Amino acid sequence: MIFRTTRIVAAAGAFLLAASPALAQKAVGTDPVPSILTWTQKQQLERYPAIEKTYQVGTIAKGPNVRALPVAATPIDPKITWSGKSYAIDKFMTDNRISGVLVIKNGEIVLEKYALGRKPEDRWTTFSVAKSLTSILIGAAIKDGIIGSVYDPITYYLPELKGTAYDGVSLHRLMSMTTGVKWNEDYANPKSDVAMASTANYNGGGAITNNPLLKYMAGLKRETEPGGKWVYKTGETDLAGLVLARALGGVSLSQYASTKLWKPFGMESDAIWMLDKAGIERGGCCMSATLRDYGRIGLFLLGNGEINGKPVLPPGYVTAATTNRIPEAARKPGENYGYFWWPREDGAGYAARGIFGQGIEIYPEENLIIVVNSAMPKATDRVQSQKTQALTQTLRKAANGE
Repeated sequence: MIFRTTRIVAAAGAFLLAASPALAQKAVGTDPVPSILTWTQKQQLERYPAIEKTYQVGTIAKGPNVRALPVAATPIDPKITWSGKSYAIDKFMTDNRISGVLVIKNGEIVLEKYALGRKPEDRWTTFSVAKSLTSILIGAAIKDGIIGSVYDPITYYLPELKGTAYDGVSLHRLMSMTTGVKWNEDYANPKSDVAMASTANYNGGGAITNNPLLKYMAGLKRETEPGGKWVYKTGETDLAGLVLARALGGVSLSQYASTKLWKPFGMESDAIWMLDKAGIERGGCCMSATLRDYGRIGLFLLGNGEINGKPVLPPGYVTAATTNRIPEAARKPGENYGYFWWPREDGAGYAARGIFGQGIEIYPEENLIIVVNSAMPKATDRVQSQKTQALTQTLRKAANGE
């Protein structure tokens, strides 16, 4: 098996589908916090750059050395065309509540802009972009022999799921959301799984064994055989985080991210990662980093998961994680999903995506990375998504000299 170590969607081209942050996180203090999905625009601008003041977080510590991001001699600054009108990028960003845009071509910054009061040193929470970091860390754990293979049954790491709908399901199916387990991701329905999974409380004891999410997921029913259907499931991304947490045996996800990526790659600032009610980093949501450090994540992937010539990930993992893993017989037109990465429909690259307009677009053959952070009015909205695509595709063409 390609990843074995020595130890044992229609929205593919858009920033539309991403995990809801509705699974409850651990608040700072005792006062109740309204759902992050319902924050006002003022609250978004106050809290997205400083989520640690609202929710408890883990810290992904940076190291002593910073990887340089040189600025290109010839920057780009194209006009954005939308609905028959032409906009300067600064105006387009302000009008659409985009806080930061970064374009890296051939390892150099060709565009870097901020809006909405954000500064270069400010972090920004990016919701489901955290999934893609979880994918990277699971790959690193496979390389380290902490996790045997993507084809290991998840009950090997979470025996609490034996006898449930997840019995016999592999990590491969969990990470590609093809488990066959029934799930309702309707954010507006208070009786949906994505809403109900947030209501359980943590009553102490083992942070994994007694994790409210784990207990909720254990009660779900099977809809098809594993591999029979692709359904976007917030809960399964957080479940993958619990698999990693159990495999790490006491090392937190933040500590592991610092050791495997943040310090050795030379990130310029500490990042933070939201904790669930039991105090474990959420595998599916809410890391916060600077715009440039999001760009460095893209550079790490463009470098095939190597740092200073040393592989952090198993051979073939980047390709496997960023190409479609939905079986053809189960795949509907437009559905493309890897291991917590979104392959582009045109095959040109892949992306990490989050609600309210977050994304890291990576184009390997073009040696190009485009990062967008936003505080858009709605979690998901087709017009918002189309505007973001107009921005990123204009920047893509400009960066490539078209």
